[in-house]
Amino acid sequence: MQVTFLGTSSGVPTRGRNVSAVALRLPQRSELWLFDCGEGTQHQFLRSDLRVSQLRRIFVTHMHGDHVFGLPGLLASLGLAGTCTGIDLYGPDPLRDYLEGVLRTSSTRISYPLRTHRVRSAAESGALLLDDDDLTVRCTPLTHRVPAYAYRVDQKPRAGRFDVERAKALGIPPGPIYAELKAGRDISLEDGRIINGSSLCGPDRPGASVVYCTDTVFCEAAVELARGADLLIHESTFSHAEAELAYQRQHSTSTMAAQTALEAGVKQLVLTHLSPRYMPGNPMTPDDLVAEAQSIFPNTLVAKDFLSIDITPSEPATA
Repeated sequence: MQVTFLGTSSGVPTRGRNVSAVALRLPQRSELWLFDCGEGTQHQFLRSDLRVSQLRRIFVTHMHGDHVFGLPGLLASLGLAGTCTGIDLYGPDPLRDYLEGVLRTSSTRISYPLRTHRVRSAAESGALLLDDDDLTVRCTPLTHRVPAYAYRVDQKPRAGRFDVERAKALGIPPGPIYAELKAGRDISLEDGRIINGSSLCGPDRPGASVVYCTDTVFCEAAVELARGADLLIHESTFSHAEAELAYQRQHSTSTMAAQTALEAGVKQLVLTHLSPRYMPGNPMTPDDLVAEAQSIFPNTLVAKDFLSIDITPSEPATA
């Protein structure tokens, strides 16, 4: 899996940062998932190497404009392109009414299947939101001024590495039969032997995991959702010195994000959703925010628009 940041500013765009949007690329499936869709997101797609034609699912954290104002334009453009096979849209309860109202009053016709899914029930119960072939998605309520949700994507464990040399040593000829063995299935050879594919594969390899958490003040629900994740993407709207303002507006500071990462035991933290007050040249800059976070959780970096990160899970130890 690969994450690409299409917008990393909070509230309003700046010259260097658009508002919230993060794309998750699934290269094995030639598929894209999008998390939040602030104003101008479709323009950010055009400036990136991503193919919007591969977009299949969109997950919305909450209904504030800097997270949803880009949706109507993006969905309309997908319809005009005529290549979209369908979009599944996940988010808070008002999302469907919002979109239907905008599309109806603008006389915009969506020519492809658009399926909306309310996430509140899954978030409150802890049930899986999605189980999609080799991926699962969970979500949890956050602490914000309006209903907001964090999302976690987990790749299911992958089959262990197939020992080709051992298969050859057993006299198994290369060919389509290897695919069956790699899948762990039993196969019968012409000489009557039955070979169990699992015996020729190493231990299952863990899948990658990513958590997207914005907007919220520090909350235990985010810690639980992020536990053990490979990558935590967390808002960092304010610096530590403005913690009181963060509590008032129900947003996180750099140190709150780092504390979440530390308590959850994640492998890497990326800060996003930065206030425009921290633009380069101001008294506090993004470098200062990341330094504050690193004092608590060293493996932290700050996102910028079009930054891409490959999510690579740890391989199991070998004997």
